[in-house]
Amino acid sequence: RQEPRAKSPSSKQGTKDCRQIKQSLPPISANAMPLISTQTISKHHFIVVAVASLALTSLPSSALTNIARHRHQPVSRTSAFTTIARHQQTYKTTASSLMMANPTQSSSDGSNNSDEITILGFGSLLSLQSARLTFPTLKNFRLGRVPNHRRVFAHPASIFFQRYIANLDTLEMSSLSCEYEEGYSIVCSVFEVPNEGLSAEASDGHEKTGNWIPSQAFLEREEEFLIDMVPYEEFTSMDVENDAVPMRTETTLSDATTTSSSSSDKPLVKKGVICLRSTDEAYISLWGDAHWQSQYSNYGVKTIWNWERDSGLRPCPVYLRHCVLASWNCGEGANDNWSSDGAGGLCYNSFLDETYLVDRKTTIREYLKQYPDVMATEPPEGLQHRYGG
Repeated sequence: RQEPRAKSPSSKQGTKDCRQIKQSLPPISANAMPLISTQTISKHHFIVVAVASLALTSLPSSALTNIARHRHQPVSRTSAFTTIARHQQTYKTTASSLMMANPTQSSSDGSNNSDEITILGFGSLLSLQSARLTFPTLKNFRLGRVPNHRRVFAHPASIFFQRYIANLDTLEMSSLSCEYEEGYSIVCSVFEVPNEGLSAEASDGHEKTGNWIPSQAFLEREEEFLIDMVPYEEFTSMDVENDAVPMRTETTLSDATTTSSSSSDKPLVKKGVICLRSTDEAYISLWGDAHWQSQYSNYGVKTIWNWERDSGLRPCPVYLRHCVLASWNCGEGANDNWSSDGAGGLCYNSFLDETYLVDRKTTIREYLKQYPDVMATEPPEGLQHRYGG
């Protein structure tokens, strides 16, 4: 509760003017809504107003933290989703041969199911154990392939600095993302999770468009990425058993809707959610300058996504080791007996040979030969389970 403000020298005159205005107004009905002057809202009142706004707009309560943090430069739900939709459209235009204009989520059996979302994992989510840390209720964990995309260690992650596993001096601080590039592909994990607060319906400002976009909660969890749906190929049981790469030329996006699981010689093409490369501008537009400052600038990082190919940016060792073990341990029957000369499986070899440094030339297999000590970099105390593969 605030103390009463001291009256200014002109307060008597102001009171007299207010009385005159009040006498000229019609009586206020019992159902009238009182007006709130924005000049009388304190920082404490702001929280109350923010909570009320969240209830009225159905914005997830997890967004309250961001609203309070940026109350001098708030990011509205509408403008945030408009930003996402704009960057999604730019990405889809660039990858027009790959993207589908109006994706409708399909379940693992090919039927439409808006109650579930298919997630595509390409880093830590390659491990069933690791995936369950993020998505405890996931089901139908399996392997697939994302065509025309490249997996790259090309951006620093703020969480690595927060957890003291990044090294700015040696530039060993990069995380993984996927980027559209024709001719490349990656093996990924595929699984379904309940669509509980993970998606929202896009709007052009006047009406709903029906396009899928991530929810506020999903955005906050993967804040630096462009989260979107891309086509992926379901592996057949024969592909996985033989550690074989399916012949992608036999199945194109044009016949993806007619491809069925009964076609044993063709991979089944569906759609799943993946974390894609974004831009610094999109990040600042979505989260604001103050958040950029706290998450990156305060750690000495000047850019997320503008690292040149010759910049020398390197993977965060703890995270890279985690991803290598995750790819090795992919599946129910996995074990932790990793060895540098082990043959590994389809997922493991894809990670070593289809994952690149920021130069887009050096593979992780080549990098680990040059820096074998990475695999001996144990996570700090308290993070062994999180970064244990």
